[in-house]
Amino acid sequence: MVQSGTRLGVDIGGTFTDVVLEHGGEWYSTKILTTYGAPEDAIIQGMHQVCDKASVAPDVIGQIIHGTTLATNALIERRGAKTALITTEGFRDVIEMRTESRFEQYDLNLTLPAPLLPRNRRYVVRERTDALGNVLLPLDRDEVEALAVELKEAEYESIAVGFLHSYVNHTHERLVAEVLEELLPEVHVSLSCEVSPQMREYERFNTTIANAYIKPLMASYLGRLKNRLADQGSDCPVFLMHSGGGIMSLESAAEFPVRLVESGPAGGAIFAADIAKRHGIQRALSFDMGGTTAKICLIKNQTPKTARVFEVARTYRFKKGSGMLISIPVIDMVEIGAGGGSLAHVDGMNQIRVGPESAGSEPGPACYGRGGDKPAVTDADLVMGKLDPDNFAGGSIQLHRDQAAKALQSEVGARLEMDATEAAWGVAEVVDENMANAARVHAVENGEDLSEYTMIAFGGAAPLHAARLCEKLNVSRLLVPKGAGVGSAIGFLKSPFSFEANRSVFMRLKAFDKLAVKTLFSEMATEAIGFVRGCDADAEIATEHRVYMRYAGQGWEIPVPLTPKQVVEPGAETFLRLFETEYTLLFGRVVEGMEVEITVWSVNAFTKNAISEQITTSPTLSAPKASGVRDLFDPAEGGFVSADVVLRDDFEVGASKAGPMVVTESETTIVVPKSRSARVHSDGTIEVFAKEQRDD
Repeated sequence: MVQSGTRLGVDIGGTFTDVVLEHGGEWYSTKILTTYGAPEDAIIQGMHQVCDKASVAPDVIGQIIHGTTLATNALIERRGAKTALITTEGFRDVIEMRTESRFEQYDLNLTLPAPLLPRNRRYVVRERTDALGNVLLPLDRDEVEALAVELKEAEYESIAVGFLHSYVNHTHERLVAEVLEELLPEVHVSLSCEVSPQMREYERFNTTIANAYIKPLMASYLGRLKNRLADQGSDCPVFLMHSGGGIMSLESAAEFPVRLVESGPAGGAIFAADIAKRHGIQRALSFDMGGTTAKICLIKNQTPKTARVFEVARTYRFKKGSGMLISIPVIDMVEIGAGGGSLAHVDGMNQIRVGPESAGSEPGPACYGRGGDKPAVTDADLVMGKLDPDNFAGGSIQLHRDQAAKALQSEVGARLEMDATEAAWGVAEVVDENMANAARVHAVENGEDLSEYTMIAFGGAAPLHAARLCEKLNVSRLLVPKGAGVGSAIGFLKSPFSFEANRSVFMRLKAFDKLAVKTLFSEMATEAIGFVRGCDADAEIATEHRVYMRYAGQGWEIPVPLTPKQVVEPGAETFLRLFETEYTLLFGRVVEGMEVEITVWSVNAFTKNAISEQITTSPTLSAPKASGVRDLFDPAEGGFVSADVVLRDDFEVGASKAGPMVVTESETTIVVPKSRSARVHSDGTIEVFAKEQRDD
């Protein structure tokens, strides 16, 4: 993958659109309020701003890499296309029946989330294929043609097709696609055998429906964006960040938009993994807090944790299992409604609640002065002295402390007999504790001790809150890299082109078919490499192979990585040994006498990035000179303290300074409380560490 030249990274968030230009070995960045009606407007505006900073014209940009929350928001807000599902007779209600799991087993009045499509938009045809791919009931073309006429009269914009066991034999789904292309050429079609060719029909059908639901929206947006960029002189290839942490072509993104659902957060995880690699950190906690949400990801051995299934739009107190299951390769992270724009209120039990509702960019927090009258986290940060009202977002937005205080007093203080400062303290503590709890739960679910981790904070709001989270989580070390305010957009520019191919082929080790395994891996490698080659025809491409294995009778599998030699010469004894090793690492022991089976096969193809430069130890210099002093509310102290204000540009490599301190830059602010000190590494990363930590 070529990492030189002039490239643009763009991350559309719920509040800000971050734009980063890489040119001549330098980074130029800006933050623009997201334009909801036409998201491409903010991109064009930001592109011109960074080009002006670099003194170049848009036509010098050779590549644009883009991540967006549009797909996620369309699913959460249910504002996608008019969509129908065609499925096997008898399986019309699979997406409504879900699985046997109850995410709140003691709630007798539990209401399950409504499926994305109501029952009257789910259609069936007579056909049946068994789990081995044998056709038990052939599909009648005449029946499909009659159904196509009915769908045309109903004026559907998009159609999802999901048949039982089509991941093994896709003949019937292909026949439906052929008929729909002939009779409804203007309608978008999504086949489960292409979108998510894996076992478990609930997850597969849901994923295919989600893809169909957002496909017209994303295809229209991506087409408009491409044309707008060309009109502005930037007629270059546009690529999209996908949920698995790699980059895919615009054409692939338009065909499989469901893979974009976690594209923005994935870029942030890649950014944090790159920082961990350069600093030689084996256990890192990625903390990304923007205007709308906070994302937390565990990074072990400088690689973000990944998964094959995740949830969108959890509806029940953000409980696992209460959302919409999507089955695609994804970087595994926990995401909660806690951002700078998250709104605070007092509930019926007189408790402060923050989020998940957000002020976004329209109208934004009360302190923006754009008509918002509800208090947000940014309002609390301003009242507590964390923000400079005259230099927020590089001075592009003037903040109004009086309006922030008024909103906090009205919505929180008056209910709880607090003044504005106490209300701000309460809001900040609640949102910080929410994020700390999310990190604790995520760590426990993965069997990790966060005290052994280094936190890497980025996003516009994360450096404001990261040190307080470290205090709560007993994390002694925090890194805030250069460009932290636009970290996800930088992560896009550091990401490889990649694509992961998955297949569900059930095979027990006692019936291991070596020839079938080699053929399967070869076909999947061809598919995955073909996708990547379509993005970069000349890059060196590497592959990673995994199988997902379990004991017979278990409900879920564990991933088992394979070496190239094990792929070329697969064997049942080798696979069993690898499975038992991984199973022991997770559960402490193996289960004797149980059969072992493989359910899913995976090949990930990706381009190789340049080797990250290792950070060297810098000499200790004198403390930087403060540009001023500010009253800063320190929650651990329970009151205001006098904090030095230091410009990040004045914080030289090797310099160190004890808190309390506020380090300011154009796109974010680093709060260093009284319990911490800060120093600067050779790459400009600021490390915030506990004062009792030995300075070596």
